[in-house]
Amino acid sequence: MKGSISWRHRIGRCLVCALACLALSIPARASEYHGQIAFGGLPLPGATVTAAQGDKKFIAISDDQGNYFFPDLPDGVWKIEVQMSCFATVNQDVTVAASMPSIRFDLKLLPLAEIVAQTKIVKAAPIPTVAAALPEAPAKTPKPAGAPADTPKPAEESAQPSSDGFLVNGSVNNAATSQYTLAQAFGNNRRGSKSLYSTGLAVILDNSALDARPYSVSGYNLPKSAVNKITGVATFGGPINIPHILAHGPNFFVVYEWTRDSLATAQPGLMPTAAQRTSLTQIDSVAQAFLTPTFPAFYPLPNMPGNSQYNYETSILSHTHQDALQTRLDKTFGHKDEVYGNFAIQSTRADSANLFNFVDTTDTLGLNGNINWDHRFNHTLYENVGFQFSRLRTKVTPFFENRENVSGLAHITSGGSGNLQDPADWGPPTLIFSSGISSLSDVNSSFNRNRTDGVSSSTKYYRGHHNVTAGGDFRRLEFNYLAQQNPRGTYTFTGAATGVSDFDDFLSGIPDTSQIAYGNADKYFRQSVYDLYATDDWRVRPELTINAGLRWEYGAPITELYNRLVNLDVAPDFSSVLPVVATSPTGPVTGQHYPTSLTRPDKLGVEPRIGVSWRPIPGSSIVIRGGYGIYDDTSIYQSTALQMAQQSPLSTSLSVQYNSTTCQLKLANGFIPCPPTTPNTFAVDPNFRVGYAQTWQLAVQRDLPAALQMTATYLGIKGTHGVQEFLPNTNPIGATAVCASCQSGFIYRASNGNSDRESFSLQLRRRLRSGFTATAQYTYSRSTDDDSVLGGQGPVAAGAASQTLATPSIAQDWRNLSAERGPSTFDQRNLLNASFQYTTGMGLGGGTLLTGWRGRVYKEWTVLGQIVAGSGLPETPSYLATVTGTGLTGPIRPDRTSTSIYSGAPGRFLNPAAYTPPQPGQWGNAGRDSISGPGQFTFNASLARTFRLTQRFNLDVHVDANNVLNHVVFTNWNTTLNPVLTGSSSPFTPALNPLFGLPTSANSMRSLQTTARLRF
Repeated sequence: MKGSISWRHRIGRCLVCALACLALSIPARASEYHGQIAFGGLPLPGATVTAAQGDKKFIAISDDQGNYFFPDLPDGVWKIEVQMSCFATVNQDVTVAASMPSIRFDLKLLPLAEIVAQTKIVKAAPIPTVAAALPEAPAKTPKPAGAPADTPKPAEESAQPSSDGFLVNGSVNNAATSQYTLAQAFGNNRRGSKSLYSTGLAVILDNSALDARPYSVSGYNLPKSAVNKITGVATFGGPINIPHILAHGPNFFVVYEWTRDSLATAQPGLMPTAAQRTSLTQIDSVAQAFLTPTFPAFYPLPNMPGNSQYNYETSILSHTHQDALQTRLDKTFGHKDEVYGNFAIQSTRADSANLFNFVDTTDTLGLNGNINWDHRFNHTLYENVGFQFSRLRTKVTPFFENRENVSGLAHITSGGSGNLQDPADWGPPTLIFSSGISSLSDVNSSFNRNRTDGVSSSTKYYRGHHNVTAGGDFRRLEFNYLAQQNPRGTYTFTGAATGVSDFDDFLSGIPDTSQIAYGNADKYFRQSVYDLYATDDWRVRPELTINAGLRWEYGAPITELYNRLVNLDVAPDFSSVLPVVATSPTGPVTGQHYPTSLTRPDKLGVEPRIGVSWRPIPGSSIVIRGGYGIYDDTSIYQSTALQMAQQSPLSTSLSVQYNSTTCQLKLANGFIPCPPTTPNTFAVDPNFRVGYAQTWQLAVQRDLPAALQMTATYLGIKGTHGVQEFLPNTNPIGATAVCASCQSGFIYRASNGNSDRESFSLQLRRRLRSGFTATAQYTYSRSTDDDSVLGGQGPVAAGAASQTLATPSIAQDWRNLSAERGPSTFDQRNLLNASFQYTTGMGLGGGTLLTGWRGRVYKEWTVLGQIVAGSGLPETPSYLATVTGTGLTGPIRPDRTSTSIYSGAPGRFLNPAAYTPPQPGQWGNAGRDSISGPGQFTFNASLARTFRLTQRFNLDVHVDANNVLNHVVFTNWNTTLNPVLTGSSSPFTPALNPLFGLPTSANSMRSLQTTARLRF
């Protein structure tokens, strides 16, 4: 770690020196001449600047900031001419010399009569806007005195080409030149004051009548549910003008979206059969309560009897109601200041059901906005200052909240030996079975309110070939939680109690492990995030541009407003472990003093970045681009703080393993702390470092014949200080404990992970030609890591129903973390992305290649399609058993055999014979992420057309189809191998998992969605 820190220090010092040298090496070249074009004090882009000296002539165009420059003008007197349509031409002699200041030209708008004379097009509004000058037409014969004035033409006739005998399609934007161009509400051809405002209405319809039936992975064809999705969108925008009060108010734009959505999905499961339910004559009263029809019968009987795999499937319905409002305002003050901002509010009410028909609701209300001020000091210096805020309120209501005390009715003890039975947390405990029987669970009640406030400032400086940007940001984050982590508790059944099966253990009321965590429900987390940056976009030569920058980013570790955080003070060899509380942050084991966050800050977030764009061969289309940068991940602290806030002594938290002479409890009182018990289940390295990634990229682009463009790209990423999690002082099943007195059963989070990713992509793009454009890109990549989860989110989310860690994100062997190195969870070796678009278009004057009604039907259609095909993502084989002395199930992997993984029986995509249980006293040798999941394929398409109803009303119609081919794509395989007991004293023996190798779910089948939008 010290080596990497010093390395980053050296990099930072080198970059700072390099930027300093770069800033000092900006002399004004003797042959450079630059300046700015403006109108009314504002930058004017698109002006043509011509420098002439004898027979020498150079031309430049002003950019978005009105700036122009000539890099190679010889010293001397040059004639500068500035031209732009609708503006008076400026001519001036300029003496070009070394270190000369920039020169600004302020253009003046021509009188209306001169503009009309230039363009030879009659306007319907007093101030025309011309996009391109037209050739001069022959002068008309003047009318004799007393002749009547011209009668205005009807709309249909006035929209035809002018009597001058020519029309350049698209050369003007007042929409008065052709009946097939923009409506007259745009540009300058407006009718009255109402035309100053733009309005739009849209309706999106998605009905299941035209959708395909959901695919059933179990083979049970459920009736297709009738669902609808309706979305309405309204837009309105324009200036705010109130006579005598606000004559020149700001411009505004408002969007309102209204959604009513229903969704049906098919979900399979494995339910206990009638024979399994009566396999014992003596059934525990709590277990009987969960199965008796007179009580809420949580486990229904199979609806596919005789099926040896999935024996139950049902349709899951969910509903979403959403309202969203977005607004934007902007106002210009004088010639140098502009104020603009956005505000958005979104309210969502959603309900979702699970396999057991528990319908939970989630209500969210989000507010966010920003306000910015732009100020122009002069034509080279600009400043922007902004303020941003966001508020998010989320309330989750479980199905049983304030409705029915399931645990109490099932006679589960509350308080010290049972679970939490407050009305907000009513419901059953979580039940997990190793044989694949569907887990019984429900969400936890929560009411969370998060807030972010931020300020930002950036300065832009333009000088010569350099565009320099510097600035900084500050954000204050507040996370306010009202939620319990695992208030109803979790029971896991593996068959270890009865020696027969996990369901027999359940009927006997004897779980293998239990976990619970509640108390300290209200948590108030606070975090500050800072960053400073400087970037120089240096246009060295016309064929070479360098963008170099340096960024420093620091996210402080999260603290709790009342210091209610608990970490573990751990001896270096994990031989001694005791809790340390943020109210008194001195370690009782090591004597170290901790900050109130209980993790020390990492302020070494120096992030150098550089990019180069180079055209090596003059006149050639070859462009080479390359870059290098460092990017920090400052979002790693939130999940850590959530875990530290839910521990003893601030709350009740424990993990218990049964089946010992000192601890034989039952479902009714399964949360009594008895040996071996872990009262604190989480710890984090106090010197936890912020992870960062180094990225480097090289791309070569070249134009090919037939409007083609090819780009080849290499990308490399090296991650350092990734998150790792392991279980200290644990041993394989059947092994003798090295330190029997050492505490185990807690997860330890450290930052020693590393990752690597390399990818090569080849893209072929066809530019728009004859109405057709397409892009195809193939990517081959390889990614490996030994991190638990990239991004530091960890295996257990906040408020999760269980702490059972049947997940490969926890290292199997805490003494051999290098054995966790394997393919990353996102390691997709082959990926093909292809998209195309074809537009039938419209000819000059609105015609097409076809005439008559066929031409009217054929024109202006747009067809789009997108295809994504890729290889499967990695999955890890897991062996569901209890890690000795922890009260946690997993993470254990099986042993690998010589049998092929993918030679499974018909209907089964993986072969369980490829694995065996690990040898007693040893960890399994199957690799992490060593199974290739199902391949990926999607084909989506859409059809769109704009129907021009009148000159002011346009109707846009879109029909979008997902999964056009109705192709079945599975999401992932079931990769859990379950132990089976043949007797109370028998060892684990391999047996066929009825779900191993089967798909867990399938992606959505074909669906159609229609969108209609009326613009006026």
